[in-house]
Amino acid sequence: MATTYTALEMLGAIGAASQALSSRKDEINRLNVFPVPDGDTGTNMALTIESVVKNLGQLTPASTPEDVRRAITTGALMGARGNSGVITSQILRGLCEGMGDAEELDVPTVAAALAKAEEVAFQAVRKPVEGTILTVLRDTAAAAHKARKKKMGLEEALELIVEAAYESVQRTPELLPVLKENGVVDAGGFGLAILFDSFVAALLGKAGTLGADFSFAGAEPKVEIEHVNDWEGSQYRYCNEFLVDSDTLDKEAALEFLATMGDCELCVGEVPKFKVHVHSDHPDQVLAYFLEQGQVSEVFIHNMQLQAEERSAKLAAEQADAAPKPLGFVAVAAGEGNAEILRSLGVDVVVSGGQTMNPSTKDLLDAAQQVNAEAVVLLPDNSNIIMAAQSACELAEKPCGVVPTRSVPEAFAALFAVDPEASLEQNVEAMTEALADVRTGEVTTAIKDSKDAHDNPIVAGDVIGIAQGSIEVVAHSVDEAVMGLLAAMDADDADTCTLLAGEDMAEDDFEALVEAVEAAYEDLDVDAHRGGQPLYPVILSLE
Repeated sequence: MATTYTALEMLGAIGAASQALSSRKDEINRLNVFPVPDGDTGTNMALTIESVVKNLGQLTPASTPEDVRRAITTGALMGARGNSGVITSQILRGLCEGMGDAEELDVPTVAAALAKAEEVAFQAVRKPVEGTILTVLRDTAAAAHKARKKKMGLEEALELIVEAAYESVQRTPELLPVLKENGVVDAGGFGLAILFDSFVAALLGKAGTLGADFSFAGAEPKVEIEHVNDWEGSQYRYCNEFLVDSDTLDKEAALEFLATMGDCELCVGEVPKFKVHVHSDHPDQVLAYFLEQGQVSEVFIHNMQLQAEERSAKLAAEQADAAPKPLGFVAVAAGEGNAEILRSLGVDVVVSGGQTMNPSTKDLLDAAQQVNAEAVVLLPDNSNIIMAAQSACELAEKPCGVVPTRSVPEAFAALFAVDPEASLEQNVEAMTEALADVRTGEVTTAIKDSKDAHDNPIVAGDVIGIAQGSIEVVAHSVDEAVMGLLAAMDADDADTCTLLAGEDMAEDDFEALVEAVEAAYEDLDVDAHRGGQPLYPVILSLE
């Protein structure tokens, strides 16, 4: 396993990443971008990277690392198309600046480069929006920081970064209402994840992409792709983008002007080369302003309304011909975070429910009928819901099976055991067997006096820890209960611990808890998420 990679190896990986992104541009194009159909995101990002590769191809063996960085940043700026392309160019600029004079890639360099990319990209956007490519970049940078802090090896760190990028993409609907409302993820963020994935895969000498190891929708890490026809709510018709050559352009003044012309305004670059992007109904006024500042070139003006109409017609035709997939999944969960993780693992419909809100047989039956699949697996995720799930299977018009999961973490483990090529019966059997490796713990507050499994008294208001349905810990705080549960559940013998924070647990408190668990169990791989479940500040599992 390599501990560093040379500049030549990185250049080769950039070329491979460009090819991968270009090959999947149509897949990205089919996702809607925020806030309106602004051209084709996949195509725009691919053209931006292709311009970088073209620039790099003009270097000579005598070129210095500085020449390489300049070729990347200039190529990205000159080739940037659309809002996503311009932001991608700024990410690449930040990566180059963060690399500094480094000629080899190691974990500290990766972390520094991604941190700088985050800084530069956020500075370029006047009104950053959560749930977009910027969010994915920030989460990826955070993963690199974690890898550096934990002193991971380079290959492990790069794989962690790719996984973090895909996981962030899957969370974008929870951060951007228009995405959640229409059941899609952010296209720009998805494109960035593919770019990181293909770059890392090429660098590590692995065929294809690493994403095949992450089960986000059945067997492949692909997101649900649907079109959002939200042109009706857009205020502007034209996407305007062009280059400006000027020795006197004031970027802040230019941005102030663009804000009066429309939205999604960007003005990036440095003297004498700038890239401008804005959505506006007055391309003539936009161009007139910048012609007064210098020379304008590479002008592209797209009618977004016509693009949206053409894409709507194409997608409608595709969807009309969509055939049902062999196997679909329905799961029960409380908390949007838990629901989103389940969707990322391939669940088609998540029914809201849990310990205090058990869905009915009809609720589960209706959910199974919604899934466009020949057969459906139900994951009740609670012992009180298993019988209702079994009843729904008996009443369903299509073949259904129940995997008797008693918690959301058990559903996670079961979904990792799915074999898309196997039958319904074979998958139910394999998924059920996977449950044997999972031990679940829950932390909540006692609502009445009682006794624990060891006959110790419980007073209403005590924090209690429940392991596999048995009250094993009585504590004064959530942290104390979690640590007690881990000890009672023999965490020393486990490989992985999943921690799911409840809706009322503060983020700072959760981060402190995660650090405490990592410090107490150095060999335990801790996977922490915001589950969002009510009443249970922490749900955990050991495998």
